[in-house]
Amino acid sequence: MATPVDGAAHAPTASEYIKHHLGHLQNQHQVGPVDFSVINYDTMFWSIAMGITGCLLMWAAARKATAGVPGRFQAFVEMLFEMVDDQAKTIVHGDRSFIAPAALTVFVWVALMNSLDLLPVDMWAKLFEVLGVTHIFPYHRVVPTADLNGPMGIALGVLALMFYYSIKIKGLGGWIHELFAAPFGIWMAPFNLLLNVIEYAAKLVSLGMRLFGNMFAGELLFLLIALLGGSATIFGFVGHVIAGSIWAIFHILIVLLQAFIFMMLTLVYLGQAHDSH
Repeated sequence: MATPVDGAAHAPTASEYIKHHLGHLQNQHQVGPVDFSVINYDTMFWSIAMGITGCLLMWAAARKATAGVPGRFQAFVEMLFEMVDDQAKTIVHGDRSFIAPAALTVFVWVALMNSLDLLPVDMWAKLFEVLGVTHIFPYHRVVPTADLNGPMGIALGVLALMFYYSIKIKGLGGWIHELFAAPFGIWMAPFNLLLNVIEYAAKLVSLGMRLFGNMFAGELLFLLIALLGGSATIFGFVGHVIAGSIWAIFHILIVLLQAFIFMMLTLVYLGQAHDSH
């Protein structure tokens, strides 16, 4: 998508093209390098939209569920639930009535958000241009998990569940005692607290950064392939089609694998919250 630079519209260079596609639709009141008042509206919209879509899909499956021979959609959802529930049984030693559905929700939600990366990179820019609303949507980044705020937001939710189950299972006093007494004993309380804080921080970062890094790299590669197709040669076009097709097929595996890994780490961390040191 051509953008005005220095007052004149022209075809963007490769760096301008990538920079534009990595930009977010956000409020323009940022002060300094870090400002928590800045909101990426596109990330918020697509995160919520995919969350609602996932809930509607699960609701539709539950609503149409029958005790007889299931249809294809019901069979797929049942297989998915059984897969998540089997993993929860082996990892979480306790009540799984909430944890297994929560892990299923995480898997479906993350998979849907990741799958947005398979859409053509210029689709929304062209659509906004046709509708004449480019001035309203100068930037629009579709994949929420390629924005660090998205994965870290979900990771913070998982961290909150870790705190909740730790306190629920061990009691507030037992959890605080564990923070200061594990793993080296109460006489090493300052070191134990520091170690446990680092452990919680590492879990948070491992959840968010792994998903973000993989999806950001995938998005960037799609942009580079799109640049190849923009070259005015038959070799560039053919290379774009071949490379784009191969990467899209391979990226389907990445989309599902990253959702599965995020779900498994969620189960592992919630399972650890049930265990006492």
